[in-house]
Amino acid sequence: MTLRLALAQLAAGPDPERNLERALGAMDDAHARGAQLVAFPELAVTRFFPQHERFAGARELAEPIPGPTADRIAERAAAHGLVTVFNMYEAADGKHFDSSPVFDADGTLLGVTRMVHITDYACFHEQAYYDPGDRGAPVYQTAVGRIGVAICYDRHYPEYMRALGLAGAQVVVIPQAGGLDEWPEGMYEAEVRTAAFQNGYFTALCNRVGEEERLTFAGESFVVGPEGRVIARGARLDDDLVIADIDLERCDTSPARSLFWRDRRPELYPGWLTGG
Repeated sequence: MTLRLALAQLAAGPDPERNLERALGAMDDAHARGAQLVAFPELAVTRFFPQHERFAGARELAEPIPGPTADRIAERAAAHGLVTVFNMYEAADGKHFDSSPVFDADGTLLGVTRMVHITDYACFHEQAYYDPGDRGAPVYQTAVGRIGVAICYDRHYPEYMRALGLAGAQVVVIPQAGGLDEWPEGMYEAEVRTAAFQNGYFTALCNRVGEEERLTFAGESFVVGPEGRVIARGARLDDDLVIADIDLERCDTSPARSLFWRDRRPELYPGWLTGG
């Protein structure tokens, strides 16, 4: 099955409503260009508040899912027949999560992936705002294929990326807030390419872009095939709509699923995957 996907690489200004309108406009553009799946960066409609150790207004930005923002994304997804992977600050049962609601092509909310691993270091003070995700690594059967989500920091964990593969993911969407020159050049790309190669799926990393108070986000969103090659890349330091046509049948014929997985011996190393 051939799938056209779009990555809506967007900057986020100080006005969430304006940011939401731009996100909805990106969905319009993706539909006009024939996309069947659209994905967004981390915290798509707010400034990246974890760059601050304390941001007094953060809790006011959190919303339930379903809720005002998620419902408008769902409506636009249904209007265009777009499978949509969003990302936002979620409030639920007295807790707060970095969350990606996943909507099917008819606007149905298939589920919400919550970031599992929560970091804390300079300009990424996420433990001050997020509770650890409690829903594991779900994979969603959508109108266009099996979609998994690895939210930003989760992509650093090979066991999380493997779990998505074992659950049958054909595309893993990665909503990211990656700063300019944050790590050694090429490191993020290398690990995402490796995950695609080792697990036999497409990876689609959608990064924030733009200058904020303490960080400049790089953009350069990209799509990787199951053989580990980059097949599409977004602009550096500018908004972009990254389009890629992918053949999901390549997952089954990938080196991982035709060779590596065939010869796995998980009975010998279950403890390695759990830290036991």
